[in-house]
Amino acid sequence: MKRRDFLRRVGCGAAGAALCGCAALHDRGRRRRKPNFIVILADDLGWTDLGFMGSAYYETPRIDRLAGDGMVFTSAYANAPNCAPTRACILSGQYAPRHGIYTVRSSERGKSWQRKLIPVENTNTLSADVTTIAEALRPAGYRSAAIGKWHLGRDPETGPLGQGFDLNVGGNHAGHPSSYFSPYKNPDIEDGPDGESLTERLTDEALRFIDQNRDEPFFLYLSHYAVHTPIQARPEVEARYRDKEGAGGHDNPGYAAMIESVDRSVGRIVDRLDELGLDEDTMIVFFSDNGPHGTISSAAPLRGSKGMLYEGGIREPMIVRWPGRVKPKSRCDTPVIGIDFYPTLLELAGVREPEDHILDGRSLVPLIDGDGELAREAIFWHFPAYLQAYRGMDGHWRTTPAGVIRKGDWKLIEYFEDGRLELYNLAGDIAETTNLAETHPHRARELRELLREWRK
Repeated sequence: MKRRDFLRRVGCGAAGAALCGCAALHDRGRRRRKPNFIVILADDLGWTDLGFMGSAYYETPRIDRLAGDGMVFTSAYANAPNCAPTRACILSGQYAPRHGIYTVRSSERGKSWQRKLIPVENTNTLSADVTTIAEALRPAGYRSAAIGKWHLGRDPETGPLGQGFDLNVGGNHAGHPSSYFSPYKNPDIEDGPDGESLTERLTDEALRFIDQNRDEPFFLYLSHYAVHTPIQARPEVEARYRDKEGAGGHDNPGYAAMIESVDRSVGRIVDRLDELGLDEDTMIVFFSDNGPHGTISSAAPLRGSKGMLYEGGIREPMIVRWPGRVKPKSRCDTPVIGIDFYPTLLELAGVREPEDHILDGRSLVPLIDGDGELAREAIFWHFPAYLQAYRGMDGHWRTTPAGVIRKGDWKLIEYFEDGRLELYNLAGDIAETTNLAETHPHRARELRELLREWRK
């Protein structure tokens, strides 16, 4: 049995952090009810794959409006450069070494003779012993739904229903859909009419859940399969992009149409909240799980893509919208990461931390409210796995086993095969073009020691 006795209140953590250059409303008056939470997670959506983030090709008017209505986090990170570990970290509030999900499928990717290390064995299932966000919120009266991609196991024990959610639509061990159109060949969602869109169907299910729980606090985890491969979109939407000139590495009409489907989904969710008068009672978080597929889109000016520990693989678009609490058109440059969602939701709901479940994240409430700093020295990544190179890339690998630390503007990558270090100052080199490890040896040593102490 999982522990449901909660003893410690959520705090912001230890000392030391960068200032958040953002402002927000200070209205903390008594609310009519506990806040609702909606986390919308796109799959494989890159940092610049949205209009408000600079894309001149992809069209995302509703997500752009969401950004204008809320706070944009410019240095938001996934906990890993690929799908499953990021999701495990969000739902558990823990860094990957605690739950053991480091990558997708095997950590022994590629040909054995090309690997210089025996990688750490990977886990593909989030243990039922882990207390998820949904389980932590349940004692406070929250109804929770996981709609869409799960990728961490299957019900009855390790799917959404086994991990504290009251509703599961479409979530199991699968990392991508067999088809984006019905019939879906997914045992956890009934087929709709032939040709029904999966993204639209998941949105329909999310709206139904909101309607049914409008009078009680709820947590909706809307985890779209889009825009992960296979690239499948409505032909009439894709056709509109075929004659549009590409820009900045964005030029795939099918991918653009899939992004548009996610954009429409976001708009429908926001519209329903407004119609029901739930807008001021609901915090929406929009996020992605890793960078874009390197053969489909580009994260430029960031270096790298999905499966890489450079910024293009782990830095994500992130928006927080909450009318009446989060100031519209606000911006926060403080580095944040997926494990921060869990303690943030608990603090806002007035729920104590699980007694026997360590939380590695920090509550983002001081940043959301604009009246405090995030008490954290650094953020970390541990990726002891291999990922093969994309077709057309030089070399065998997208990444080899490595650890990463970001402290302030400095980022260090330590490669485990040979101890090689790469040091970047992101304030002046967001594209990670210049390795400063040799010219700033003291900084490199400092960060490497912090990284090694964190691993201990």
